[in-house]
Amino acid sequence: MIENFVPWFGYLASFFLILALITNRDLKFRWFSLSGNISFIVYASLLPSIPVFITNSILLVINIYYLNKIYNKKEAFELLEINGNEPLILKFLDFHRDDIAGYFPDFRIEQMEGQLNFVVLRDLVTANIFSAHVQPNGDAIININYTVARYRDFKIGKYIFDKEKDFLLSKNVTRIIYNEVTNKGHLQYLKVMGFYEDATNPKKWIKSLT
Repeated sequence: MIENFVPWFGYLASFFLILALITNRDLKFRWFSLSGNISFIVYASLLPSIPVFITNSILLVINIYYLNKIYNKKEAFELLEINGNEPLILKFLDFHRDDIAGYFPDFRIEQMEGQLNFVVLRDLVTANIFSAHVQPNGDAIININYTVARYRDFKIGKYIFDKEKDFLLSKNVTRIIYNEVTNKGHLQYLKVMGFYEDATNPKKWIKSLT
């Protein structure tokens, strides 16, 4: 009976490896590749096929090694306040314009004027740009909170909302608010970061800092 399921482990392994090859993020590549290795190991064990088993066992160890390096890598994070009209910022926004539109379709550079604006540097590379309108009641309404694709591993979010929490509080921010989230990937990020859905408005997502 189990012989009928053997080919499906091979298909599943191939599917994971295809996903690994088409992703543009190191972390996802390693996880998809690792999942493919595990599926191939099961596949090879059921056939059995010693060469496939040995090859994927070695690749599994390699992927575990690099995942451990990724998660334990010491990186330097720094938050720098900006006005939003600096030449480097304008170039950054223009370069990532199409990707930004997929996450913040209503964002306009003019929205940053006079707002709470900063970038997060990751090993001196501009990895994130953040802009919000801080209301008198402490609500910071997000204009943009965009992270470059290669750095979407939740580290920047944890840095902003955890390590730099005192900075946000010093700016009289007590809640971070998204009035609407259109991108499913970004919604998943918000859930991981501890945002919750507003009971009266399902499009609105909130994170309390106090």
